[in-house]
Amino acid sequence: MTLPLMPKATAVWLVENTALTFQQIADFCGMHSLEVQAIADGDVASNIIGLDPVANGQLTLEEIHRCEKDPKLGLCLAEHPEIDKLLNKGSRYVSQSKRLDRPAGILWLVKNHPELSDAQIVKLLKTTKPTIVAIREKTHKNIHNIQARNPVTLGLCSETDLNMAVAMAVKKVK
Repeated sequence: MTLPLMPKATAVWLVENTALTFQQIADFCGMHSLEVQAIADGDVASNIIGLDPVANGQLTLEEIHRCEKDPKLGLCLAEHPEIDKLLNKGSRYVSQSKRLDRPAGILWLVKNHPELSDAQIVKLLKTTKPTIVAIREKTHKNIHNIQARNPVTLGLCSETDLNMAVAMAVKKVK
């Protein structure tokens, strides 16, 4: 289950502005019910300003009222397929250490999976074709210091993504 943005601030707002049970709020925000109770008592998060989940589109008033009537029901995040599509697309920040590890991952893929095309490696490791070509041709500026390392263990891609890319490459070769 996906959690709301800023779950603690959302929990503060729900405690202050709704008649939901602690368990309902805890389940929705990914917290323990005792932590929500501590928020209500003022022991925890007393300096956190509540974040209105209705105003930012994470919940609807109808959903809150439905769950207030029946304490056994759980809150569900409002769905926004167009926003979800935008959030799943685009580039993400990659830390400096992972950027430095990328050539090692490329070298490992080039050595262990020569059937992968440059386009597949670009998509898998989010790199550029000139970098891949430079590593293949051993003209990369740092080629003498690069040691081949598995991109999965480096955290550059997932095992399933790598397996799918290799399977597609093998299919194309056949």
